[in-house]
Amino acid sequence: MPDGTAIAMRTTDRNGLIAPIEVPVPDRSLSLTPETGELPYTAVNLYARKRGYEQIEVEDLQVFAGTVTDQELEMIPLSELPGAWDQTEIFPTPPQNL
Repeated sequence: MPDGTAIAMRTTDRNGLIAPIEVPVPDRSLSLTPETGELPYTAVNLYARKRGYEQIEVEDLQVFAGTVTDQELEMIPLSELPGAWDQTEIFPTPPQNL
């Protein structure tokens, strides 16, 4: 969220999946008329943490009205990165070319 508000925290199931998180988004009509100057999506940051694994942050993940946004993350065991116990892998998402 633009104001830094946390909207949800989830724990994955045995398959590494979480229950969907509903995000407040702008009206879908904004994506049909780009001349408005307003972004037709909500940008959120996604954080993934698991003890013993590299931390992941996805910046500005774009969520549109009427769609489901899936984000697949591959977490690297810290045993493969012994000097990176506090390292975070950051993946910035560029804005849509609308």
